Amino acid sequence: MEERLQKILSQWGIASRRQAEEMIRRSRVRVNGDLAHLGQKVDTQKDTITVDGKPVSSEQRPTLVYLLLHKGVGVVSTCHDPQGRKTVLDLLPPELHFGQGIHPVGRLDIDSTGAIILTNDGELTFWLTHPRHSIPKTYRVLVEGHPTESVLRTWRQGVLLDGRKTRPAQVKLIKKFADTTCLEIILKEGRNRQIRRVAEILGHPVIKLHRTAIGPIQLKLPGNKPLLEGEYRHLEESEIRFLQKVKADSY
Repeated sequence: MEERLQKILSQWGIASRRQAEEMIRRSRVRVNGDLAHLGQKVDTQKDTITVDGKPVSSEQRPTLVYLLLHKGVGVVSTCHDPQGRKTVLDLLPPELHFGQGIHPVGRLDIDSTGAIILTNDGELTFWLTHPRHSIPKTYRVLVEGHPTESVLRTWRQGVLLDGRKTRPAQVKLIKKFADTTCLEIILKEGRNRQIRRVAEILGHPVIKLHRTAIGPIQLKLPGNKPLLEGEYRHLEESEIRFLQKVKADSY
């Protein structure tokens, strides 16, 4: 049975679908010795697939890994950075960094901190990053000035970005300081730099942005100890079940 090449690479834990597509574009993937192309269908029972000259197969698939990482400022949410900046994978030990197909699920921009999931479950990554899903993500955000109740109401109801209104958000005032305000924001979508762009439009630019939770998955260790910046932990079984349920509900 033939299936799209990027889907197979994702199922085998080689990369997420998006990353597999990029590998194909960069001529890193061959099928039966010939350069692969996007959208190509292959039969895994007959065709030989290589990545960077090395054969890959379902039998070589590594054990599925699900991690939560506390990303710091200056770390990019990619597997490789052409500019040589530190990536989220650089925060992992060598046995997880190399040869496991682990990659970030979604992104936090370089200036933001907090929770990010890493896995080598490419199919799960595909569904969790699909616009159809709506896992709530919780942020603590420090903004300039003191947003009025009218501004917060506008933020909650949605703001026009790139010609399309943002989905309703939960925006709660946590504390006012002399010249700044701390907010808790819960989103069910993740458009590019959404919180920063909306805050700018509403006249209260972001100073600090920190993601505290992805659904019920929080930056904590067993025993409720905080997961410190740069640290990671394996997801608990209940957390993995939550993510798998999101995937199942997306079909």
